Amino acid sequence: MPPPTISDIQSAAHAIRANIAKVIVGKDAVIDLALVALLCEGHILFEDVPGIGKTTLAKALARSLACSFRRIQFTPDLMPSDVTGLAVYNQKTQEFEFRAGPIMTQVLLADEINRATPRTQSALLEAMQERQLTVDGATKILPRPFLVLATQNPIELEGTFPLPEAQLDRFFMKLELGYPTEAEESAILSRFERDEPLESLQPVMDTETILAMQRVIRTVRVEASVREYIVALVRATRAHPAVELGASPRGSLYLYHAAQAHAAIQGRAFVLPDDVKFLAPFVLTHRLIISAQTRLRGRDVKEILRQVIESVPVPVEQ
Repeated sequence: MPPPTISDIQSAAHAIRANIAKVIVGKDAVIDLALVALLCEGHILFEDVPGIGKTTLAKALARSLACSFRRIQFTPDLMPSDVTGLAVYNQKTQEFEFRAGPIMTQVLLADEINRATPRTQSALLEAMQERQLTVDGATKILPRPFLVLATQNPIELEGTFPLPEAQLDRFFMKLELGYPTEAEESAILSRFERDEPLESLQPVMDTETILAMQRVIRTVRVEASVREYIVALVRATRAHPAVELGASPRGSLYLYHAAQAHAAIQGRAFVLPDDVKFLAPFVLTHRLIISAQTRLRGRDVKEILRQVIESVPVPVEQ
């Protein structure tokens, strides 16, 4: 079977977007960004208020891709073994047998991830970066594709444990769904009036096609000037006086691959500076730590990153 073309990727993105739109109303831009992360084998952190549709989006994405789906409700008493699984002694065979935890899936919803202790949160680190688990000295390879969709509530902070920088850096993107418009909310009421659209949602793609598309997007052309623009953007986050910790080289790499995937979804075999400029807030914002003095002045990370993006010259075609 020949590898998919850029046109095939654009058509597939349209089909997935249309399928998820049967359940999620008016969030095409967020769905596209989720597809960008999927094509880059990246993970997504959703930070938004409850009831917006984060869980529904995760389930709809898994069903559209014919991927296995598991959900973990993170709580303060959750143990690392509740995530990864553990070795159990079998009295019949007189041997230890590994019982897989919910992380052994293709799409994992880590609900309210910041409610678990740092020890439990760290159980995801190896899986998110290396797509494997190490339990009692034995390495278990995770199924592919592997996508973590984590959620956290930005309002209710009591009883939560902020995600450490090392874990935040492993998230490919940080997204917000936001409240629907008046027309969209009315459409939601009509759509869910009698039945649950999610229950009848059918796959539009198989796993092998997804893996093939993940390989193809790495071939999307990135000119030297655009690559230098990505490097300049990321380095500018480290030099800004209001920033204590700028974006890491992993951020540069993620932004580079995100631009390739976004171009492919748009039907292009080459990356434009506009791809980079559009994606930078979603890929870089959660990687920056601003100074306490900056926060006291009422400025936030999004404002600082906007300044950085505006300060870096955009390459133009000669």
